[in-house]
Amino acid sequence: MFCYQCQETAKNAGCDVKGVCGKTEDTARLQDLLVYVLKGLAIYAEKAKAAGTLDSKYGCFTAEALFATITNVNFDNDRLISLIREALKLRNELKKKYGVDISGTLHDSAVWFSDDAAEFGKKAAQIGVLSTENEDVRSLRQLLIYGVKGIAAYMDHAAVLGCVDEKIYDFLMEALASTTKDLTVDEMVAMVMRAGECAVSVMALLDKANTSAYGNPEISRVNIGVRGNPGILISGHDMKDMEELLKQTEGTGVDIYTHGEMLPANTYPAFKKYSHFVGNYGNAWWKQGEEFESFNGPILMTTNCIIPVKDSYRGRIFTTGMAGYPGVKHIPSRPEGGAKDFSSIIALAKKCVSPVEIETGELVTGFGHNQVLALADKVVAAVKSGAIKRFVVMAGCDGRHKTRSYYTDVARELPQDTVILTAGCAKYRYNKLDLGDIGGIPRLLDAGQCNDCYSLAVIALKLKDVFGLKDINDLPISYDIAWYEQKAVAVLLALLFLGVKGIRLGPTLPAFVSPNVLKVLVENFNIKPIVDVKTDIEAMIKGQ
Repeated sequence: MFCYQCQETAKNAGCDVKGVCGKTEDTARLQDLLVYVLKGLAIYAEKAKAAGTLDSKYGCFTAEALFATITNVNFDNDRLISLIREALKLRNELKKKYGVDISGTLHDSAVWFSDDAAEFGKKAAQIGVLSTENEDVRSLRQLLIYGVKGIAAYMDHAAVLGCVDEKIYDFLMEALASTTKDLTVDEMVAMVMRAGECAVSVMALLDKANTSAYGNPEISRVNIGVRGNPGILISGHDMKDMEELLKQTEGTGVDIYTHGEMLPANTYPAFKKYSHFVGNYGNAWWKQGEEFESFNGPILMTTNCIIPVKDSYRGRIFTTGMAGYPGVKHIPSRPEGGAKDFSSIIALAKKCVSPVEIETGELVTGFGHNQVLALADKVVAAVKSGAIKRFVVMAGCDGRHKTRSYYTDVARELPQDTVILTAGCAKYRYNKLDLGDIGGIPRLLDAGQCNDCYSLAVIALKLKDVFGLKDINDLPISYDIAWYEQKAVAVLLALLFLGVKGIRLGPTLPAFVSPNVLKVLVENFNIKPIVDVKTDIEAMIKGQ
């Protein structure tokens, strides 16, 4: 195996024995094979699109299948093989329907595979990341593929809520097909930038999907303690699952708690009406091993990020959507026009004791673009008066890497006249610090999930207009971003498309970015690695 798509990849070079995430060699190969087959499907889809109308089911499936290959989403080999079979089926449908024959012209990804499951492992060993020999071509292709994986995940979140954009599906196909072609460096870079544009579009679409369904997030004080009732812990990102779980548990005596990236669910008006919605339990995804043990009740993993499951809670963890883990019960997709059936989870919850309290108090969150822009006059006045000297965007992901304490220290050491803008699970490194406020404006403004980095972009663009600036980089904003997986890659590409320069990225630079590609990013966007807390704070305060 070889995988280097996440920040924690072994030695910041690549996992070649077993994934740091926990995936085995056969799982890694099946994920490689799934992506490869999707490239074949994309080649046919591109031809079919040119020949006539392409049914959205092909794009929808591609988004779901790509989502399954994101770090810490799906470790279940049987389900991965099922997705490969479905991709082959859809590919053959297009070939038959449009009479397109491209045999022998563009890689064998369009024609190479039989339906024999025994052949999957053999094939997968020949088509992994390293099958592209040129390091720079490989780097640009993988940068695109990882960005597309993030876009696919956000598209799936939106589609679940009924918001679909055919142009995004079309781009997924075009981007995948492009990685089978001999493009110039300039053409590959242009495709990566188009991925950034698409990432902006899909995050805007998901923002619309969430707010249309559940209202604009409100500034909220979220309880992090527990009550004495049995509970269900919901983790991941899927708000539709949250809605259906709350409805089905109402009046049952079972409480609902969020975990990890589901924390922002506490800020949506539609969910606040449920008296059995208690608050948030625990921290970022990587602490789930100990926190799932102490919770005592069932856990529902709606998306990423699931880690290798411990025996101590194996019997009470469930997956749904694209998430999967071998030996863990999976809640099937909702029937058309219906809801998922969480009755088995609820029945188990009633037999469990209440959660062990691991902390008490409250978190303040809900600073999406709608709320922050409502405070725009107050924020602008604070900037003009000098009360706020600088904003620091510390969005992105959290992880196990010891060097991530850097972000806690930066938050703690930033001058009192700075405001931190955050989104994603990176916030768990500092969202329980007492950072105070500036004239009633909290020094930590949490916009929500990783996709809510869109809110941070909207806020920045609005401030640019308010201050009459021509360039977003003229704002008193610095970017100190933590990354982990492929959604973060999509967010990074979105920021680059919007023209943001001078981003600090850590705790390490992506292993899949070759020295020459890094040189291009540095020359065009001034991307830089984090250094140390003192050096970086001094530079950011100077606008460097």
